[in-house]
Amino acid sequence: MKSQFGERVRTLREKQNLYLRQVAPLLEMDTAQLSKIEKGLRQLKREQIPIIAEILKASSDELMTLWLADQIYDVVKDEKMANEAMQVAEQKLNFIKRKKK
Repeated sequence: MKSQFGERVRTLREKQNLYLRQVAPLLEMDTAQLSKIEKGLRQLKREQIPIIAEILKASSDELMTLWLADQIYDVVKDEKMANEAMQVAEQKLNFIKRKKK
């Protein structure tokens, strides 16, 4: 499965008519690294998400959500009980949010 984050980055970059060679140096990487991120073969560092969001005039929250979703997928993709585990995690998150209110 391709990276949702990477595909969104590519779409946004192309929408801005930007080349890999223009965006990569702004993230302190080479074009090959950025290309791998767009293809889902490599992960962008979490701290670079606000930077790329600004470059691509995108929502940092949207990109962070897609980045996190890809991280979760990578952890559970080969697990038989992946869906059940994610449901339990969601319940735990909801419980903690309610408790903080």
